[in-house]
Amino acid sequence: MTTTSYDGAPDTNFESSQDFANQMDADDELATFRSRFIIPTDDKGSELLYLVGHSLGLQPVTTRSAVDEELASWAQSGVDAHFRGSRPWTRYHDVVGPPMAELVGAKAEEIILMNALTVNLHLMMLTFYRPSRDRYKVVMEDHAFPSDRYAVASQVQLHGFAPSEAVITVSPRTGEHTLRTEDIVRAIKEAGSEVALVMLGGVNYYTGQYFDLPSIVAAAHKVGAIAGFDLAHAAGNVELHLHDWNVDFAVWCMYKYLNSGPGSLSGCFIHERQYTDRNLPRLSGWWGEDLDKRFRMAGDFQPARGAAGWQISNPNVLSLGAIRASLSIFMEAGPQKLRKKQRRLTGLLEYLLRQRLGGKVEIVTPADTSMRGSQLSLYLHSGGREVYEQLRAHGIICDWRNPNVIRAAPVPLYNTYAEVWRFVDVLQQLCP
Repeated sequence: MTTTSYDGAPDTNFESSQDFANQMDADDELATFRSRFIIPTDDKGSELLYLVGHSLGLQPVTTRSAVDEELASWAQSGVDAHFRGSRPWTRYHDVVGPPMAELVGAKAEEIILMNALTVNLHLMMLTFYRPSRDRYKVVMEDHAFPSDRYAVASQVQLHGFAPSEAVITVSPRTGEHTLRTEDIVRAIKEAGSEVALVMLGGVNYYTGQYFDLPSIVAAAHKVGAIAGFDLAHAAGNVELHLHDWNVDFAVWCMYKYLNSGPGSLSGCFIHERQYTDRNLPRLSGWWGEDLDKRFRMAGDFQPARGAAGWQISNPNVLSLGAIRASLSIFMEAGPQKLRKKQRRLTGLLEYLLRQRLGGKVEIVTPADTSMRGSQLSLYLHSGGREVYEQLRAHGIICDWRNPNVIRAAPVPLYNTYAEVWRFVDVLQQLCP
């Protein structure tokens, strides 16, 4: 038996037996939430061991009925459903906004659900990346998600700068996999007044590292730069306090940890100290106009208060229905309870990997649970892609990232401790 600590405080004594994992499930106060999701099955009808909530979350059982309710409103009321019924479509944000704001630590007016993730990132950079001849550089993490790299490079080019000169990437130190906060802060400080924007992923998609966002924001603001984040792997996964941390803007998708379906609407946060300046440049559309004036068609754009003023088109109501179904589960389970179980799930996974696969599998995700969420990235020293394919043949769904990394994410809403044990047991059998 080994004692493992969370954020420096003893919490759980782990053991390597299957019986121990089963007992953890028996004692789990959130165990019943698994039944609230549809678990994928193989060709024989057996449940798959699904560890890719970091890529696409599972469908809640209530999603179909939530979407059907909006289809029924459309069928029964037609265009009038925008203004009638228990959830008029023009005011749907009043339903999904408050729980979403709670999950990311924001005020309801500071967030809006709209568009797709990279579209929102472009919209935010069009407003907040306003380079000059002397202040034009963007600081990013090395190995940022490709879409972030492409979006930043294209925005830089739109303003007449070369990405090779304008984009500063911070890399891990030699022999290390993850970034040190002091190195990120140092890069910002050294570029100083040349930095227009600091734009990182909240949780790096490859390593699973959760960055120290408050320190990064403070460093950006100290040199007069804007601080923005892609929270695709952070929202619904790690604790966030976007308002209190003074984050300028953030974007995230809803289909990973937030279980809202492929192609779902995405989230956008704009701090209130930013949007109170109603003269901020933006790409405008009629759905971003103040609701009291939107349908007057007056032709004089007056943005809605808050992040809603950055909307361009009316949102997909069927997607909002799916989002509503998922967020209600989060609120019922409780973010703090979910975070506690998450630490235990990943703690057990880490413990078992070190006990049974030390030397064969290297965990590149930080051991400190305050620096990670549900995802552990595992570097295989041999076997690599073949081991990954064999895992799938055993009904275990993870994902693969070159050159030799398997990403596995046991998420607290529907994964179990027994599944963690089984994953490691099968992995041990497969690793050469």
